Amino acid sequence: MEANSEQKGSVVRLDYGESALQFGNLRLPEGGGPHPVVIVVHGGFWKSMFTLDLMEQVSADLARRGLATWNIEYRRVGDDGGGYPGTFRDVANAVDFLREIAPTYQLDLQKTVVLGHSAGGHLAVWIAARHRLPVGSILRTSDEPLRVKGVVSLAGIIDLELMWRLIHYKQRIVTDVEIDNPVADFVGGTPAQVPDRYIEASPVALLPFHTPQILIHGDLDVNVPVKLSSLYKEHVERAGDKIEMLSLPNVEHFEIIDPCSEVWPAIASEVLDLIHS
Repeated sequence: MEANSEQKGSVVRLDYGESALQFGNLRLPEGGGPHPVVIVVHGGFWKSMFTLDLMEQVSADLARRGLATWNIEYRRVGDDGGGYPGTFRDVANAVDFLREIAPTYQLDLQKTVVLGHSAGGHLAVWIAARHRLPVGSILRTSDEPLRVKGVVSLAGIIDLELMWRLIHYKQRIVTDVEIDNPVADFVGGTPAQVPDRYIEASPVALLPFHTPQILIHGDLDVNVPVKLSSLYKEHVERAGDKIEMLSLPNVEHFEIIDPCSEVWPAIASEVLDLIHS
């Protein structure tokens, strides 16, 4: 589609679809291109109350470090068309939209990585894995999806079934009452009810996808337990894919997306090393 844009200071808002929520904020570093690109995906348990504002400071910091950043918004649970399959199709289309705008903004798509936090970490790794979707999948938006050079998951929910189980049993222990499970709300059912959806929606089920991965997780994270990353890493290694993991001591869930935190410079360095490798 034709790119509609809105300039806001150093940020260019670009629409990749017709919905009011199908847009992204593009930041360019100083100097001429071609610019390496970081696709940035926010989290928030895939819920509509959380927006790309969560990752604006991260995007601005990476742009100051010489990287173009494409901070994408997408329809979420609670939005018309959000959840399964709309959220997946939105992030896929947002990524492929880079091909359309690359000439105008001098983007180097050969040096493109994707970074996501929490539920955005899930979507970021899924973006790197989506070429593994079976033909005919409702989540498949292109026969030639844009391939990224690597992916960085910040406390990502990269095993949906395991996260569903952790929430499910924690709720039963604490409350002894069935209440909403954000994973089931997002996918549209439990693993028993919609097993095929979990297979296509969860990165762990799409291995191997032959894209270098970096997992970064704080060991004090109570929102997304660090075991999700450590167990996922074992799956990746058995599948033969390249993966690294940084478990950060005494670090909680949101600290890793705070550019003012003590751990952020090391995270930014991992992104730079990956994109320039």
